Amino acid sequence: MASDQNASAEDARSSRVIRVVFLALLLDLLGFTLILPLLPSILDHYSQTGDSVYQSLQSIVNWFRGAVGVPMETKYNSVLFGGLIGSLYSFLQFLSSPIIGALSDDYGRKPLLLLTTVGLIGSYILWAFSHSFSMFLLSRVVGGICKGNVSLCTAIVADLPCPKARNKGMAMIGVAFSLGFTLGPLMGAYFALKLKDAEMFYQGPAMLAVLFSLGDLIFIFLMLPETLQKEVTECNSKSSGSSGIQQSGDLLSPVALFNFTAVTRTENPPSEQKMQNLKMLGLVYFTYLFLFSGLEFTLSFLTHQRFQFSSMQQGKMFFFIGITMAVIQGGYARRIKPGHQIQTLSVAIVCLIPAFLLIGMAWNLTLLYSGLFLYSFAAAIVVPCLSAQVSGHGSASQKGTVMGILRSLGALARALGPIVTSSVYWLAGAELCFIASSAFFIVPLVLLSRLKRQKEE
Repeated sequence: MASDQNASAEDARSSRVIRVVFLALLLDLLGFTLILPLLPSILDHYSQTGDSVYQSLQSIVNWFRGAVGVPMETKYNSVLFGGLIGSLYSFLQFLSSPIIGALSDDYGRKPLLLLTTVGLIGSYILWAFSHSFSMFLLSRVVGGICKGNVSLCTAIVADLPCPKARNKGMAMIGVAFSLGFTLGPLMGAYFALKLKDAEMFYQGPAMLAVLFSLGDLIFIFLMLPETLQKEVTECNSKSSGSSGIQQSGDLLSPVALFNFTAVTRTENPPSEQKMQNLKMLGLVYFTYLFLFSGLEFTLSFLTHQRFQFSSMQQGKMFFFIGITMAVIQGGYARRIKPGHQIQTLSVAIVCLIPAFLLIGMAWNLTLLYSGLFLYSFAAAIVVPCLSAQVSGHGSASQKGTVMGILRSLGALARALGPIVTSSVYWLAGAELCFIASSAFFIVPLVLLSRLKRQKEE
């Protein structure tokens, strides 16, 4: 009887934590995504100011465009320039995510979440008053360094004791992503149009981002419980071999990150078999996101080149993707049982092969949207399932480090994938790019089959 009551209390606590994490991350992502539809207009605005930093970056974009044969068109230039800034943002997250995650193992999830949210508020204030491109770029740099909310939220969910609750929590994080990336851009475009000052059209969305982050800060302070046990933080702070800044080399070296070295050097490292599984999951995560982010980036090239999509049509396409993902994550992904995640992952990645084949060879909108539906189905499942699998590795004192390293590997993939894939797209053509890339999804499938064999053995 007492055990049933304890289990019921634990379930209620887990459900509360998941709800708070979902709402906190949604507020964070709404503020983060407001800028997405405005980026081409912002770049066009700064191109007219003669800013020296802008001109230097533009020369890099021009060199890349000439090297891979991108046509001289404003639409493509905006996408490439935005991609360059996006890669910089992802690279900064690659550097900061494992350090933020490791520090949360030492000092707790909530203090680090509050600190990174304050940093994001600062980045949005810089954006609101960015009268020069240099100031705008500084705001993106500060934002990239401080964008630790996602890895911290996954660490909070990883702290939950029940695998079923962790799986549900990771799926709800996916729902927050889908809703944030669906609603945020629409709100950004709306508030930009409402502002009467054409020179400062971005100031309305920027101030809205500040308000979202302020609301997020207050909500986290009042509602989020600390999920890392006090005795764990005390033990970590006293231990000479703790994670945190002492192992900064292990948290910055790509080789060490792929090997999860910072996890193995703790006082109570996981078993050799668990470390092998963790490394395999990290490699699956990286290869999947490297391929996926590259094809996602070139999607706007394809739809503009083949179907002459306007910005509004592009927006409708991404709205379809976001809503489909949110429905699948909220209805199906959160109900996947822990023992079935590897099998479900494999099915989802298999779906990406026909998805990108259909998109790459589509000659009408029916084929395109059929491919986009399969794409959305897979995208809704893969990251939540992989995150839930990884969250089961490491002790309570290592969860932040583990999830921070995973987020870092994903950020590195998102920094490199668009550059490589867009080069292939323009050098070899859309069809060959999508066909070849879809074939490479066999790599994470092979890695998953090895992982499944290891677990069975």
